[in-house]
Amino acid sequence: MIRKYSRVLTQLYVLTDAAGMVLVFLAAYWLKFYSGLMVKVGALPFQIYFSRTLIFIVAAILIGYFAGFYAPRRKKSLGSDIWTIFKIQTTSLVFLVGFLYAAKEVHISREFLLLFYALNLFVLSAYRIVLKQFLNRIRRKGFNKRYVLILGAGSVGREFYERLQQYPEMGYEVFGFLDDHATEHPHGYAHLKPIIGTLDDLESILQINPIDEVIIALPLDAHGKYPAIIDICDNAGAKTLIIPDYFDILPARPFFDNFAGMPMINIRDIPLDEFGNRIAKRGFDIAFSLIALLVSTPFLLIAIAGIKLTSPGPVFFIQERMGLDRKTFRMFKLRTMHIADSKTSDTQWTTENDPRRTRFGALLRKLSVDELPQFINVLKGDMSVVGPRPERPYFVEQFKRKVPKYMVKHHIRPGITGWAQANGLRGDTSIKDRIDHDLFYIEHWSFLFDLKIIARTIRKGIVDKNAY
Repeated sequence: MIRKYSRVLTQLYVLTDAAGMVLVFLAAYWLKFYSGLMVKVGALPFQIYFSRTLIFIVAAILIGYFAGFYAPRRKKSLGSDIWTIFKIQTTSLVFLVGFLYAAKEVHISREFLLLFYALNLFVLSAYRIVLKQFLNRIRRKGFNKRYVLILGAGSVGREFYERLQQYPEMGYEVFGFLDDHATEHPHGYAHLKPIIGTLDDLESILQINPIDEVIIALPLDAHGKYPAIIDICDNAGAKTLIIPDYFDILPARPFFDNFAGMPMINIRDIPLDEFGNRIAKRGFDIAFSLIALLVSTPFLLIAIAGIKLTSPGPVFFIQERMGLDRKTFRMFKLRTMHIADSKTSDTQWTTENDPRRTRFGALLRKLSVDELPQFINVLKGDMSVVGPRPERPYFVEQFKRKVPKYMVKHHIRPGITGWAQANGLRGDTSIKDRIDHDLFYIEHWSFLFDLKIIARTIRKGIVDKNAY
């Protein structure tokens, strides 16, 4: 049913978003000019504001349409939808402000525009959250299903089936398997949908059954059969997706690139390779760091005074760390240990009850106050607020030989906190577990993921039992 009316649903999404933005305009206009909550200065006629807001709405709908926001998003995460809303609304606001500047319409209230923009982000995001939760609920109950047919009942096909069962909210149901070399599943896989025929039966099955997507999970030696299979699926109107026989060595989000006119799978492409994502993250880093330094100034002054009064030596501890693209940089921290030669500090791991620590320094480390100067590194561009923690070159050389994929963390800027640290992996904890968390972050980065990590870091508290 959903297949038949997908175009109608797309139009409904467009109309709903447009209607929502009109209602938000009315609310913003009332709040600004009639609620008494904000200063009312020389308001232009309602028609002027409404006509200019229509430019914003039309721009948002067109940008969303061409960005694929109104295409079926069953496989997209809620975080992806909200991030897309943010990008669409921000781009539309920039477009409207540019239009007003070019038209020399300087009397449109900037407070109204910001209020309209903020309310749009809130309302449209809330609407998508409610809609997503509603669709997930009805799909779990068996409604709004889409059917998939798996070609290949080997290990790859069975693995895909098992993983698909972990996401019932997506509303996908396996119709069955086709395989040329087996008529039933091996022992231990009786719970899988049955093998209903061979690849020669594909065309007839697609003609009489409502198959939405065909998953090709065949071994590499079946490559020659792909063109005929794809032609049959295209003629039947079913989507075709291919799972490479070597999928287990690919990252969670492989990216298809184009090099010299040839399509290629980019094994280590990451979301932050995209220019827009890098700009958004960098802008957030700068704003957050400035606010953090401003708010933490009293604590920094107290810490500086405590360091000077309790131990001789400089206030700051500057150490070489490895960061983006395996380039080293000088990382700033408040000094928490007695003065030692650089060889010792660069090659010796900090341990619990480390005798090198000062008594006041131990307190600073427990409260993570010694990390605050790293916001200066963020402003310089050496670090990000969120990312894998940077390590000393001496230990990098050791870990890269012992820990698989350790060096992948250097594809993005290191962070003050990260997904590993937000899960308690600090101090003397497993390096492999940290790298697993870092790789997950690198491959699943989103603006909302950064906010989640920051919120979890704050919620877990300042005091860290592993910070010594």
